[in-house]
Amino acid sequence: MTEIILHEPLDMHLHLRDGAMLRTVAPLSAHSFSGALIMPNLVPPVTDAESLRAYRQRIREAIGNEVFEPYMTLFFKPEYDLDFLAPIAEELTAVKLYPAGITTNSEGGVRGFDIEELRPALGVLSELGIPLCIHGETGGFVMDREKEFVPIYEALADAFPDLTIIMEHITDAESIAALDRHPNLYATITLHHLLITLDEVAGGMLQPHLFCKPIAKRPEDREALLNAALNAHPKVMFGSDSAPHPRHAKEAPGCAAGVFTAPIALPVLAELFSRHGMPENLQHFVSNNARQIYGLNPPKKKVRLIDTPMRVPEKYGEVVPMFAGEEIGWSIDAVSVE
Repeated sequence: MTEIILHEPLDMHLHLRDGAMLRTVAPLSAHSFSGALIMPNLVPPVTDAESLRAYRQRIREAIGNEVFEPYMTLFFKPEYDLDFLAPIAEELTAVKLYPAGITTNSEGGVRGFDIEELRPALGVLSELGIPLCIHGETGGFVMDREKEFVPIYEALADAFPDLTIIMEHITDAESIAALDRHPNLYATITLHHLLITLDEVAGGMLQPHLFCKPIAKRPEDREALLNAALNAHPKVMFGSDSAPHPRHAKEAPGCAAGVFTAPIALPVLAELFSRHGMPENLQHFVSNNARQIYGLNPPKKKVRLIDTPMRVPEKYGEVVPMFAGEEIGWSIDAVSVE
């Protein structure tokens, strides 16, 4: 039997939703992860101290006795100023910027990226040391949206050299290349983008449970992501972008974007890194790099993964996971906290 021991695994991009969905999915992440960066695109979005604190409390209630830290974010607004952000800076791990209408519940996002219009708010984030996470896509042709956004990332990195900028759920080789050109650019990579290309989504019968934004790209893009993750690139970290939707919203016209991977993320990553002969680098990808980039000290948790197969449930509540009903090669053997 082969094993991988992970210490303080972190998911640095997680959707927990709210209400009944929150109560269904939050315990699944909280069981095996020490913490996660929680996305703020609720309806209405998390934009102030009151809504942030209330959402954090609902998350804590949903996870029960699990040892898990929800690292909270605000939905970016250009009007954020020092008087608004300074009093809650210690409660914030990051601020998340969405281009308007580009993904789920992002209608209140930024329209246009005039740096001078954004300068006051981004200057405050830089001054307070609050990282900026960005869903980096334009409104162009769907396969080119992330590539077209890379110059915007680079312009922001140059304009705010002291601001930590996280390129979220990158899917394109151009984004990987940008990491090495700018010292303040970092990135999250999802599980599903390490595994699939657009061919798995739409090359045969359409697979709605693999449809996400950014959309999966070409084989060469996947290889660039794999190379960075497997070789422990210090500027990339795991962010599942696990995005639950009820089955009726996925298997429908107007299919909702999002892949639900939270319950199977660590076993599948263990299988992937082991298969490529890099099991020792998984710790960096799912914990060490994030702790360094964000300056985190997560709750102590040890997860033992073994190469014993498990069958993925057909659904969790009303949510269908990736690999639903299939057998995967690794499983979680034990989780312990200190």
